[in-house]
Amino acid sequence: MMDTLMKKFFVALVLMASCVPVALAGGLESLELFVKTVKTGRADFSQVVTSPAKDGQAPRAKTSSGTFEFSRPNRFKFVYQKPFEQSIVADGQTLWLHDVDLNQVTARKQAQALGSMPAALIAAAPDLRALQADYTLTDAPDKDALQWVSATPKSKDGQLQSVCVGFRSADKTVALAALEILDSFGQRSVLTFSKVELNPRLAADAFEFKPPKGADVVQQ
Repeated sequence: MMDTLMKKFFVALVLMASCVPVALAGGLESLELFVKTVKTGRADFSQVVTSPAKDGQAPRAKTSSGTFEFSRPNRFKFVYQKPFEQSIVADGQTLWLHDVDLNQVTARKQAQALGSMPAALIAAAPDLRALQADYTLTDAPDKDALQWVSATPKSKDGQLQSVCVGFRSADKTVALAALEILDSFGQRSVLTFSKVELNPRLAADAFEFKPPKGADVVQQ
């Protein structure tokens, strides 16, 4: 359960909603500006994961919500608040996953855990070329009054098929409005963001994590 949430939320979290001053631009240019200009951020998120229909049954949808924040490079924190409390924290060296209900913590070396996963989009240095090493980035056709960029993992061994990010341009600003993720199992995740703060001053210990007393810690 933790691994599934981690992989899906990494996709979700990485390109957090932003509002960057810029003339009207395509999705790829908007992404480039976000990577270059947004050094820290935090926001609330809502995520809907829809599983494909099976055996004649209707597709099933699950909703979750929480908060996240990040600081380039290599530090981020995602906190699921509903329906279950779980946290994903990257401190620059170690990736921590904490399941509150199970009181279980999984620790992995961050460099190995991230690889070509979408978390790199939020953890990478402010240079689009670093992202292009792991993703094929292209402008996608406009839809729903949004400008879209498609990010396709170059590795065929992961669990993601594609990630599409929708931006809305208005009043000489561009904001991330939607994030659509399709995994190799046919599950689709749609994320929306609210209460976005760009480049806030974050606490020095914002990305520190210590396993709770009595927690079962698994090193991977």
